[in-house]
Amino acid sequence: MKIFIGGVFALFITIATAQNNTSYWQQKVDYKMEIDLDVEAHQYKGTQELTYTNNSPDTIYRVFYHLYFNAFQPGSDMDVRSLTISDPDGRVGDRISKLSPEEIGYIKPTKLTQDGKGLKYKIVGTVLEVSLNTPIPPSSSTVFNMNWDAQVPLQIRRSGRNSSEGVAYSMTQWYPKLAEYDFEGWHADSYIGREFHGVWGDFDVKIKLDKDYIIGGTGYLQNGDKDGLGKKSKGKTRTWHFNAPDVHDFTWAADNEYIHDSIEGPNEVTLNFYYKNNPEILENWKALQPITADLLTYFNTHIGEYPYKQYSVIQGGDGGMEYAMCTLITGERKLNSLIGVTAHEMAHTWFQFLLATNELKHEWMDEGFTSYISGWAMNEVMEENKENPVSNSYRGYNYNVSTGNEQSLSTHADRYLTNQGYGINAYSKGSVFLAQLGYVIGKENLDETIKRYYSEWKFKHPTPNDFIRVAEKVSGAELDWYLMDFAQTTNTIDYGIKNVTTEGNKTTVSLERIGLMPMPLDINVTFEDGSVGTYYVPLQMMRKNKPSSIEDRTVLTGWAWANPNYSFTIEENKKVKSITIDASQLMADINLENNSYTVK
Repeated sequence: MKIFIGGVFALFITIATAQNNTSYWQQKVDYKMEIDLDVEAHQYKGTQELTYTNNSPDTIYRVFYHLYFNAFQPGSDMDVRSLTISDPDGRVGDRISKLSPEEIGYIKPTKLTQDGKGLKYKIVGTVLEVSLNTPIPPSSSTVFNMNWDAQVPLQIRRSGRNSSEGVAYSMTQWYPKLAEYDFEGWHADSYIGREFHGVWGDFDVKIKLDKDYIIGGTGYLQNGDKDGLGKKSKGKTRTWHFNAPDVHDFTWAADNEYIHDSIEGPNEVTLNFYYKNNPEILENWKALQPITADLLTYFNTHIGEYPYKQYSVIQGGDGGMEYAMCTLITGERKLNSLIGVTAHEMAHTWFQFLLATNELKHEWMDEGFTSYISGWAMNEVMEENKENPVSNSYRGYNYNVSTGNEQSLSTHADRYLTNQGYGINAYSKGSVFLAQLGYVIGKENLDETIKRYYSEWKFKHPTPNDFIRVAEKVSGAELDWYLMDFAQTTNTIDYGIKNVTTEGNKTTVSLERIGLMPMPLDINVTFEDGSVGTYYVPLQMMRKNKPSSIEDRTVLTGWAWANPNYSFTIEENKKVKSITIDASQLMADINLENNSYTVK
């Protein structure tokens, strides 16, 4: 009997430990890479020494690498998905299927060792599957060495050569990149079209190519300067040596016609600008520069201080895409568009590169939070004076609901029925998530939540729960219901004024919850004398009232979600003229027609 009880107790301890193992950990990689790029053939050879530190509680028996360039081949997952989805990305379409052997992209490992011993591996599309000779136990490191051959694809999506604007090389996702392993296991997703998830570490990179080319991108240049003075060196090539500490990716772009400008931004951060020597765009790129400094100041103030000493805005890519210490954007734009895309991509430095969410699983925390903060930044820096700088996000969300095809924000980024559905969810609903949270807990609490979120989770991989827990700490409210209903279901918000009756000096207002998602309610009552009364209906499960600067606000009894009906009485010696639920329209109510009532 004692043996039995002891066994049960040991089992209980094991289960309890497993269920409460919430301590945070993350893996670490250190890359040393050298490549030699032939600008005539658009091919290069690379070597990589990768030190991998296993900070997990698990023993690692195999690893995975991403070989992103392999997506740009006929028959790849990206190609097939683009050919079969109902609304393909116009930049991709059927272009991959038509690439010739000289235009495709590839990364082909030619040698791979672990601590000097050869490894067996298999290439499966854009993923390299590697069986380890020696498992990696917790709290230990191992060294992988790889040689590989690569070809830069014709520019189609993010990466490539000879872009539509004539940029020679947009080198994103260009190297064998070790996949992330975290509390959910391996994230060895095929590259189908969406974005990325990477391991934090340090990068030491040497790039050899024709000396007429200027390079801009991630990290700090260790030899010479970024203005191409290396052209004076002997021979036809130059080697650029970069170091990038505490990043989870490394990106660069190169062109033999780049103009490179630098200005000093806030906190002694050097802002670099690389753009083609095209007379039609020079004026806009010059005008962009001081505004970029203003944007950096805004983000430093409203999120947290940028931790690196350089940031580069680079003409390249196929639209706008964020990377470590830089962004690649198309540059042949009107000035306001150029500023807007820079604001958005720079904001991604915080919401994805420093708060490094898994973009394949929580793309809305990346794109949506960025859309929210960049909207507010543009509103201030460009003096747009909008009452709600993200009102377009609400319109996008409401449209998506109206189609009947909305999918949950918890949908994997590659699993959406349509590209439009993905875009609206990631950008619009993700932005509404933040703006509406300000309605729930108060704008001041939201602002403080964003700052504290950055302070606690920078240089890590936060999840939706990590963010909402910060919001709970700041506001004192219980918010698991908000995360669950708005981000993990397609439940909608729809409150209505069902009936209004007056008897003497008493007016009874009957409300109904029509949608499944609960919310606290701000209600404005306008009287015939022009005065306005404010009433607040707490949400019972929130366990906290939203703060308000309105001194005479009437706080009513909490509304329990299970009851679809709620009534309250207005006792004033004056007649009610009209009643409005959420005059701010920050609550994403899908039917505003029943939110107002006018006494006839």
